[in-house]
Amino acid sequence: MFNRLAAALALPFLLAAALPASAAVKASHVIEHAIDGFVRPAYASLDDHAMSLTKAMRQLCAAPSQQNLDAARADFSATVEAWSVAEVIAFGPIKENNRLERMLYWPDRKSIGLRQVQATLAAKDPSAADPAQLASKSVAMQGLGALEYVLFGDGAETLAGKDEPYHCAYGAAVAANIQAIAGEVRDAWSDKPGGFAALWANPGSKNPLYRNGTEAVTELVGALINELEMVRDVRLKGFLSAKPDADDKPKQAIYWRSQNTTISLAGNLRGIDELFQASKLGNALPGDTRWMAESIHIQLTNGVATAKSVNGPIDKALADPALRDKLDHFALITSSLSTLIGTRMTAEFGLTAGFSFLDGD
Repeated sequence: MFNRLAAALALPFLLAAALPASAAVKASHVIEHAIDGFVRPAYASLDDHAMSLTKAMRQLCAAPSQQNLDAARADFSATVEAWSVAEVIAFGPIKENNRLERMLYWPDRKSIGLRQVQATLAAKDPSAADPAQLASKSVAMQGLGALEYVLFGDGAETLAGKDEPYHCAYGAAVAANIQAIAGEVRDAWSDKPGGFAALWANPGSKNPLYRNGTEAVTELVGALINELEMVRDVRLKGFLSAKPDADDKPKQAIYWRSQNTTISLAGNLRGIDELFQASKLGNALPGDTRWMAESIHIQLTNGVATAKSVNGPIDKALADPALRDKLDHFALITSSLSTLIGTRMTAEFGLTAGFSFLDGD
């Protein structure tokens, strides 16, 4: 689990001898705060939204209409936002059984998943309209990307009528599969003995995943850094070129069909902020560097607001100088945050310099 950043963040996790004992923050407490204050609520929210989405899809299939199609689309967008917040926790139960890829197969640069979904709709494969059988098929056919195409891609307008029942049946199966994944992950984060949450919050020599507090907190800090880098280097730079020219690739933007690109980016930063705040990681900083925690929060809040202020189709946003400036500003915020969290804060914790204000209990 923690090996993703082992090369950068694997030095001893020690308490600074110069600090009084009262200044120590236990690693296990940081992880417990992260689990109780963010992870469980985030995945519970995702499960609730996925459940509402499944109901909306079934209602649409039972009574096709523009009103029910609009309702399903709204529930889809709400589920995307909930997933984007929870997405920062890309380890643990979500990584088991290919759940992460099954929830969202992206990027799909060679359109492999798109072609599979299109072929399924054209062939009207009955097994793909069965949630139980769909779960064993290609990961690209059973998550948010597939459902986005059903609801917003070619032929989506037929969902408002009765001419294409299979199109809706497949979409309902995908929604049910998303709900099943969300429910499994929600349950897996329970406080049952021996579960992932218990292992992460109780590092020790007999723990098969986390041998000490360093490894446990490295997982947390790594999640923050990885999410920031993914947002900036993969999602944003994937469609936003360095200059406003033909190098922009709006159709490489995540959720471009449903106009949820910036909603997702905002959700990603909101997830980072909520996880950072819930874990109380900033409390472990020494007094003269506590400003970092507030700066991180302010910049994340600004990033969320900036992303949300870019509305409408992403291709039109890229062509609008004012909106494009906001995307450039969003990029600058993520770069600043990567330096603040990935370099300066980790150095204070000793994860790069062998010195820490967190003890390993």
